[in-house]
Amino acid sequence: MCYKCGSPSRRSFTRFLAAGAGLTVLSACTPEAPKAVPPSSAAASASPSPAAVTASAGPTAEAATVGQSPEVPSPTPSPSATLARQFSLDDPASPWVIVNKHRPLKPADFVPTDLVRPAVAISAAGEAALLNSTTAAAAEAMFAAAAGDGVAMVLASGYRSYSTQVTTYNGYVAARGQADADTASARPGHSEHQTGWAFDIADGGGACSFQPCFADQPAATWAKANGHRFGFVVRYPWMLHPITGYYYEPWHLRYVGVEAATDMANRGIGTLEEYFGLEAAAGYL
Repeated sequence: MCYKCGSPSRRSFTRFLAAGAGLTVLSACTPEAPKAVPPSSAAASASPSPAAVTASAGPTAEAATVGQSPEVPSPTPSPSATLARQFSLDDPASPWVIVNKHRPLKPADFVPTDLVRPAVAISAAGEAALLNSTTAAAAEAMFAAAAGDGVAMVLASGYRSYSTQVTTYNGYVAARGQADADTASARPGHSEHQTGWAFDIADGGGACSFQPCFADQPAATWAKANGHRFGFVVRYPWMLHPITGYYYEPWHLRYVGVEAATDMANRGIGTLEEYFGLEAAAGYL
């Protein structure tokens, strides 16, 4: 039975997890159609109009930039429209880039030009210990603040190249078949880790790594409550997989900047898709 079909307790569905390199998700069922679960907040309760989606997810950075007015006025504008127009939703070098099952990276083999190793506790090795320079600086500030509150936080998985994602995804396909693999791992060119804007955290003691019970660990609870102060959101929130395409990952943090992250927190908006007025992306097109 899918956890979304039964008790809301996190521990009740632990047995359904398949551990992965920062992309562990439930594999017991396929995400249902977006219409089955309402948005996470009243501010985004109505689906964006076709005009709003077109304006947000067009093929050019200009058309995809937040604040762009659609040709036909929309009765349900993107919640982010209150922010000044700032960044592209298409450019992988943009902190607002949206990467999901409907929006692959362009180019697919994108590599950040400013990858660095942040000065934080790291359990990952090689490329996985890297982040882009902006995310690294924000992570350093966040980890230090957490430590000041007595919370140990560890960088468990950072940047992941296109070639590494090919290996990771193909491993899932070989072991479980493509349909099941798509519930556990992003297809190559569709992973946020490749942008350098996202990373996975672990608890200082390694408790519940990449498992639902991590949500109750100090590192996860602190990050969820305070991450927005440093520009981070929990990218794949609880029970919003019909929108994001991935089951709850309390360890996966995404940098979008302090202004947007704080606005989302204040409004109770859970997903970037909702915030930027984009369509749900439960499955690949």
